[in-house]
Amino acid sequence: MSNAKFNESMPFAPLKIIAIGNCEEIGKKIDHKITMRRKDALRNEEKPAFKMSGFDSDTYLVPFECPRFGTGEGKAVINTSIRGTDLFIIADVMNYSQSYTMRGSQSHMSPDDYFMDIKRVIMACSGQPRRITVIMPYLYEGRQHIRIVNESLDCAQALQELAAMGVDTIITFDAHDNRVQNAIPINGFENFFTSYQFISTVLENNPGMKADKEHLMVISPDEGGMRRAVYYASLLGVDMGMFYKRYDYSKLIDGAHPLVSFEFLGNNVTGKDVVIIDDMIASGHTAFEVAKELRKRKVHKIIICATFGLFSHGIDEIDKAYRQNIFDEIYTTNLCYCPEEIKNKPYYHNVDLSSYIALIIDTLNHDISVNDIIDATERIQKLLADRQA
Repeated sequence: MSNAKFNESMPFAPLKIIAIGNCEEIGKKIDHKITMRRKDALRNEEKPAFKMSGFDSDTYLVPFECPRFGTGEGKAVINTSIRGTDLFIIADVMNYSQSYTMRGSQSHMSPDDYFMDIKRVIMACSGQPRRITVIMPYLYEGRQHIRIVNESLDCAQALQELAAMGVDTIITFDAHDNRVQNAIPINGFENFFTSYQFISTVLENNPGMKADKEHLMVISPDEGGMRRAVYYASLLGVDMGMFYKRYDYSKLIDGAHPLVSFEFLGNNVTGKDVVIIDDMIASGHTAFEVAKELRKRKVHKIIICATFGLFSHGIDEIDKAYRQNIFDEIYTTNLCYCPEEIKNKPYYHNVDLSSYIALIIDTLNHDISVNDIIDATERIQKLLADRQA
């Protein structure tokens, strides 16, 4: 998006950002990028619109605390005025690296703890901001979005709680199923995609890769991710393949239906580079299972792209899979916590989304449509054209 759109519009209200402790690093990057962009705008523009109070600031981050009592109870304290502001709250609910003291022992922060801290921060605002936007890159309880049997609908309930507390818009990335927004039909819900950032980073790190039907294919590891894979394949102009698991639903062994077959639906992949697209990688079991099947089909290179690198079972199995040549590269974003131990691995690449989030925040603060930054088609086409030039 050109700076002209920002320069021609008034901000909705003075911008403020609260990066809950676990998002401190990416919060500082976002703050720096917005600060630099606005200082450049002020140097190049004479319009009085940019002289409004709070526009020219050295930082938009709000100092705050979420202290805990010895029992584990907590509270939020905001240490500056946020009256009349356009407040953005950023939180990574999957950051297990944070901890607090409870009855003399260290307890790791859970997604439930982070969600409660988000609500504490909103309560501490006392209804003073003009608008509140919550950015949860990984949507809290996003995998618990539908009811199959008698079970809870945690994600829908969480969205309704935030809406009831006065949150105007909820922003997430590559939602597991964005239909959960139906739980809050009259509130804002924006699901942004990371396709451009993934494609540009993969192509930058693989200068010899040819993005055409003869040399590249996008793979969905299961039917649930097919829509995502179709989107990537259409942007790149290549074929899409999908793996399908067929279970015997007439039997139940150790609480699960036995797998009958693992079938591949798609064109011949022999000799091609393949990109496995998914929204998250937890244990890595699903992605590696797919990669093994692709190796049997004699593919050239296997790249795994997952928006959220949860690595909930550690990285020992991932290291083992790499040594066994099951895959070549893994790409995840900095939208959720990434353990230091994997960052220096030869197969791992981190995709930085701080510039993208800074652009989203600045765009919304100026009350400009986000359609141009949601749809990455033109940017990806330009990227591919420049690569072929």
